Amino acid sequence: MDIGWYLAVSALIFTIGAGGVLTRRSPLVILLCIELMLNAGNLALIAFSRMHGDPDGQIFAIIVMVVAACEVTVGLGLIVAMHRRKLPIDVDEMRELQG
Repeated sequence: MDIGWYLAVSALIFTIGAGGVLTRRSPLVILLCIELMLNAGNLALIAFSRMHGDPDGQIFAIIVMVVAACEVTVGLGLIVAMHRRKLPIDVDEMRELQG
């Protein structure tokens, strides 16, 4: 397959994720959209890596997946802590977290 198809799918997934981050108010949905954006970047990295025959892009994609897993863990921990303290889960109303 041509690399253009991989990049087109990657751009589409990234656009869906960016649209979700900009329009949604739920932190859980925002985290999922950020995951979509990171996976779109991973797809582009792997496509370029395969095109050049170099494993560096694939190794970097694995590192990005580890960072994404850490981001989800911290984000879900924050959401659970906010829910337990009965703070508003709406992103626009999160003023309690400021110092």
